[in-house]
Amino acid sequence: MEKVWLKHYEKGVPAEIDLSVYENIPQILEESFRKFPQNPSFYCMGTTFKYHQIDLLSRKFASYLQNDLGLKKGDRVALMMPNILQYPVALFGVLRAGLVAVNVNPLYTPRELEHQLIDSGSKAIVIFENSCKVLQDVIAKTPIKHVLTTQIGDYLKFPKNHIVNFVIKKVKKMVPDWNLPGSVSFTQAVASGDESKFKKPEIDSQDIAFLQYTGGTTGVSKGAILTHQNICANLLQARAWISNKVVPGEEIMITPLPLYHIFSLTANCFCFSTLGALNVLITNPRDIPGFIKELKKFKFTAFTGVNTLFNGLMNNPEFKTVDFSALKVSLGGGMAVQRAVAEKWREVTKTPLIEAYGLTETSPAACINPMNLPVYNGFIGLPISSTDVCIMDDDGKKLGVDEIGEICIKGPQVMKGYWQRQDETDKVMTADGYFKTGDIGVMNSEGYFKIVDRKKDMILVSGFNVYPNEIEDVVVTHPKVFEVAAVGVEDDKSGEAVKIFVVKKDPSLTVDELKAFCKERLTGYKVPKFYEFREDLPKTNVGKILRKELRVKKS
Repeated sequence: MEKVWLKHYEKGVPAEIDLSVYENIPQILEESFRKFPQNPSFYCMGTTFKYHQIDLLSRKFASYLQNDLGLKKGDRVALMMPNILQYPVALFGVLRAGLVAVNVNPLYTPRELEHQLIDSGSKAIVIFENSCKVLQDVIAKTPIKHVLTTQIGDYLKFPKNHIVNFVIKKVKKMVPDWNLPGSVSFTQAVASGDESKFKKPEIDSQDIAFLQYTGGTTGVSKGAILTHQNICANLLQARAWISNKVVPGEEIMITPLPLYHIFSLTANCFCFSTLGALNVLITNPRDIPGFIKELKKFKFTAFTGVNTLFNGLMNNPEFKTVDFSALKVSLGGGMAVQRAVAEKWREVTKTPLIEAYGLTETSPAACINPMNLPVYNGFIGLPISSTDVCIMDDDGKKLGVDEIGEICIKGPQVMKGYWQRQDETDKVMTADGYFKTGDIGVMNSEGYFKIVDRKKDMILVSGFNVYPNEIEDVVVTHPKVFEVAAVGVEDDKSGEAVKIFVVKKDPSLTVDELKAFCKERLTGYKVPKFYEFREDLPKTNVGKILRKELRVKKS
């Protein structure tokens, strides 16, 4: 089928990108370190690291990983931190050493962490102290041999580093007591790394850069295998798409989404780093007043986020007092951008909120609206350079304009497959290389795509994937539960929220009991918000629960 979307590209955006520009991610990083050594690179809580500082610290850490820990090319290292300065130092060090980064949500429960560490085979972990008790509970069952710990304030300037760490630990009591024998301070490890002993490994474009975990229909998360080429391709695609809006060395990017999330990882951490931009790390974006206070310190030029975040900011009266005069790029992804939010964003900031679409499995960007789009259009955008997107029916036949089917994506950013899960890979990859997204959509005559429904039962809570099977697998282990079904329902705050329908085994079961049970075993955004007890659940003639019949517009 003709790529009709190419006719609607902005001037200067290429139909194809040149994959030979970069062989691997360290090449990209080192180019930025050479080009922009004195530019500010990452800011957090009043402290800024320049590119040359990130270069030195990440090289020292890479040397430590190679020489002190004896890790070899291809070994997996888990990273479990929020947006703090230690994250890019650790991440870049891991990648420069030829190792594989395994991003871990710092809010994970012991059950979730145990699964990911075992599944990935991670040998080492860099973890912030707030999560150390969770690791302590499961480390004996995992392959972890080396633990590097850090406190949120460790890289902040004196005396703020001590103040922040003291307040978090002693005043707010956010760090549960933990004991991990043999653990080492991350900052001390970096300081002890001998950069002269760092050996630059040979890294091929097809070598694995990330195991990026995403939910699974089987109830356990799967590691999407993202190669160096996948990430390099996607940042080149994103950079080409925004090229008319940005000036290398002059951009200031607001980074509230966690860098362990694929959207923020590729768009902010990598794409904008190639432009010599400053990434303003927001450690706790839920603290809206604190977030706005940080915004007022910068004449920022770019901003990425999810719909719920934009909405939350605009519902605070102080947000209108922020200086938006330099803002050029506002990009919404991770979940659908709502028209009301997009229109209000334009009204307040005088900048359009551009919707983008992608998945963990596509590194993530696949479709983005043109950057010169004047107003919200309700579409997820046009396929980006070197990307083919089509609509397929259930038999794998490509459909035409305005025909509804599954959105399928092909391009250099599409993952290699799921880590050690060929069965799951085969379910989502076609013989000719298309990734089946599970989203039901349609393409119009100009090549713009729109999502109309979700084929998967996956629930999207504030941009994070939640899979019903995982929720059900947890809830059904409660001794008073007979049966359970989880579905997504509309929610004003998070786009969607989890609702569970429960058939009791013991009549004494209460909602409060179930809530407490779920909170102990599930990350916050996965915990059901709504609960309903039923005498029975609708099923097919072979006994499969019919989630479709349980879904409702409002709860």
